[in-house]
Amino acid sequence: MASVDSLKTRRELVVGGKTYVYYSLRAAEEAGLVDTSKLPVSMKVLLENLLRYEDGVSVREDDLKAVASWVNNKGAVEHEISFRPARVLMQDFTGVPAVVDLAAMRDAMVSLGADPAKINPLNPVDLVIDHSVMVDNFGSSHAFGDNVAKEYERNLERYRFLRWGSSAFNNFRVVPPGTGICHQVNLEYLAQTVWTSEAEGETLAYPDTVVGTDSHTTMVNGLSVLGWGVGGIEAEAAMLGQPIPMLIPEVIGFKMTGAMPEGATATDLVLTVTQMLRKKGVVGKFVEFYGEALATLTLEDQATIANMAPEYGATCGFFPISAATIAYLKGTGRDAARVALVEAYAKEQGLWWEPGVAEPVFTDHLELDLSAVLPSLAGPKRPQDRVLLTESAVKFAESLAGEFGKADSVDLRVPVTGENFDVGHGDVVIAAITSCTNTSNPSVLIAAGLLAKNAVAKGLKTKPWVKTSLAPGSQVVTDYLAKAGLTKHLDALGFNLVGYGCTTCIGNSGPLPENVSKSINEADLVACSVLSGNRNFEGRVNPDVRANYLASPPLVVAYALAGSMKIDLTTQPLGQDKKGNDVFLKDIWPTNEEIATVQRKAVTEKMFATRYADVFKGDKNWQGIKISGGQTYAWEGDSTYVQNPPYFPNISMTPAPVVDIVEARVLAVFGDSITTDHISPAGSIKKTSPAGEYLIAHGVDALDFNGYGARRGNHQVMMRGTFANIRIRNKITPDIEGGVTKHFPSGEVMSIYDAAMKYQAEGRPAVVFGGKEYGTGSSRDWAAKGTKLLGVRAVICESFERIHRSNLVGMGVLPLQFLQEGWQKLELTGEEIVSIRGLQDLSPRKQLIVELYRPTDGRIARFPVRCRIDTPTELEYFKNGGVLNYVLRNLAKAD
Repeated sequence: MASVDSLKTRRELVVGGKTYVYYSLRAAEEAGLVDTSKLPVSMKVLLENLLRYEDGVSVREDDLKAVASWVNNKGAVEHEISFRPARVLMQDFTGVPAVVDLAAMRDAMVSLGADPAKINPLNPVDLVIDHSVMVDNFGSSHAFGDNVAKEYERNLERYRFLRWGSSAFNNFRVVPPGTGICHQVNLEYLAQTVWTSEAEGETLAYPDTVVGTDSHTTMVNGLSVLGWGVGGIEAEAAMLGQPIPMLIPEVIGFKMTGAMPEGATATDLVLTVTQMLRKKGVVGKFVEFYGEALATLTLEDQATIANMAPEYGATCGFFPISAATIAYLKGTGRDAARVALVEAYAKEQGLWWEPGVAEPVFTDHLELDLSAVLPSLAGPKRPQDRVLLTESAVKFAESLAGEFGKADSVDLRVPVTGENFDVGHGDVVIAAITSCTNTSNPSVLIAAGLLAKNAVAKGLKTKPWVKTSLAPGSQVVTDYLAKAGLTKHLDALGFNLVGYGCTTCIGNSGPLPENVSKSINEADLVACSVLSGNRNFEGRVNPDVRANYLASPPLVVAYALAGSMKIDLTTQPLGQDKKGNDVFLKDIWPTNEEIATVQRKAVTEKMFATRYADVFKGDKNWQGIKISGGQTYAWEGDSTYVQNPPYFPNISMTPAPVVDIVEARVLAVFGDSITTDHISPAGSIKKTSPAGEYLIAHGVDALDFNGYGARRGNHQVMMRGTFANIRIRNKITPDIEGGVTKHFPSGEVMSIYDAAMKYQAEGRPAVVFGGKEYGTGSSRDWAAKGTKLLGVRAVICESFERIHRSNLVGMGVLPLQFLQEGWQKLELTGEEIVSIRGLQDLSPRKQLIVELYRPTDGRIARFPVRCRIDTPTELEYFKNGGVLNYVLRNLAKAD
């Protein structure tokens, strides 16, 4: 639909002899949107989006003026706008359930007497299969091939379903397994910085924008593509042409000065930035980087920083277009005409940065002198908990004695059956070079390879209890490591290629050797992992590992050599050389110049062009998958991977009215920093869990369980997996670790799933209480879907992370925020009966009263909460029972 263009901003731009149509920000300022040239670049991208989609309904002239007035109010005035991204990005863990939802919506359209073909992406959608490969095999030349074979064996049902989706839906492409990680593929190939489309014989140019069903979609902000992670349900709505409602954000400026010191890496920088911004408090806000130091950062450095926006809590971590952008687009083989367009468009629209450019207006700002960045790790449980390398051994000792409660056994070591070594507290049992955060950056991968080369030359070896792996996010990585002659050295230390995918970072670290696992569990050891990832939450990396540390790839290799978090790598030796002399980290750490020299020679444009020439084709395994079905999917009743979800039972054109929550039971009470990994784990499924019992009952052997992430196409598994993280603690049952609760009034202890089913059978709604930062972490919609299917009507917390709050609304679950102190002052026992009235007259951010009644002592309490349905559009979603129901009804009416 063409914009009504009330400000007459439509212009033409000629680049390389080709004419492009665009909506001019300069013309908008001249037409009365005063001082918009002073806006942060990210806000200019939003303004262009509104100019291009102005229709007088979803985007009005008032919206344009509201963005222009940001220069004066800096985001303090709440105003809802509609954002329409150019495209949607998915990975398979979230992509499979999204395609399941689309297939179910087509069935629902048939039920409503409408055309199922209306359920079809209107915007380009790319799904990259990257979350399914597991590190079953490692430390050998055949590990990669063996893991690929096992991946297809486990996931054939899911892959057959995705192949059906790629043929059944328009604008829907699938990047097959074994290609790379979605964000790295996006950075290196899919993203264009400036997007184009054809309409009525004209070529329209506009900023590339994206939403993705993975929170680290922000990585592409480093390439000046505005985008962020959303839940699958929100992404599905965007695919189907529904604008994404959002409040005009505050924008925090992050000024960078100085230059990185010798020995510091991009990983050290991003961990420093993450700690600073999490302390600042940027949840729900944009962060935009600026300052003279941008000239010293590579595009890959920028992408590393942007990648971890979810960890520092921001909606995005945006970098403006600069010479680094152009160099990267050229260096990764982008079309020359597109690269020329990006530079010309950016300069014309005021999106270009270079030294000396005027600083934008920001809501607030903070500053970092890059010369102050020091080698760091983050852990043992949260990405924002940065630890200096010089203090890591001391800090681990404090955690071991404190939060892990091992003060009386810090030196405990136990033998490993059949081996000539023992294991103890602090031993690093997983060392993984993994994750798009770092494997997209050649400087840290080459640093790891050079450190390995130097270590091998000194005669150092990996400790025998360490499970090592190399899982890059792109095939280009192994190409340049091989060209640089570094692969053989990494292999010599056990860092053989295990797959191209997320692996350890997403929880697919695979099992530890059985005898090592047995020793850890029998002695209740606090074993450690060191990974070059972005997430180290409890229970995520591996069920046998309690303490997890994020670190740069060279530090991952160093800790594999040291074998323990108890060793101070800055003062103690990693081992001995062939002559028995101590070898220290400083003896094998490569210089910045050595790294840069190798990178210049080894990383070539041709590598990218070759690897991405036929990216959607896949290997013989992918090509050999046979599919069947047409517009609607032929659901297989006995499938344990893909089932028709119960989101649209007996759907009608008119939604049922919202009713009050009366006499609900408390399903669970949680503390602070409950992550989406706690709510809906992605990792292994225990045999004795409700999900494990379901799979066994349906003929699945425990060895073939796969992980929760791979089972997200089956709501029966995922309902049972909700709140089933092995490390979660419910305050109703404070002495028991794992997803258990008490059923009331019986007082019987049982799984949260079983209690939820009992309450549903009794006709009782349920509520959940939480603390601060509820729902932090991944943008997984199953954390909201599972909550909904367990019968939870409301989640009452001190604060929510952005994506999870949105997902709850999108599933028709009411997010409520304490206005005063949290649940601790209420002295909850779990036996309380909860009522929340006035929901028929709900409005965005309305204050409500929660009533508690405890039958055992007759205590009554009332406290105020804020309804965290933030916008009028979200309220419509909620009244319809969720965003998908809303979209369905609108499409059916239009038909």
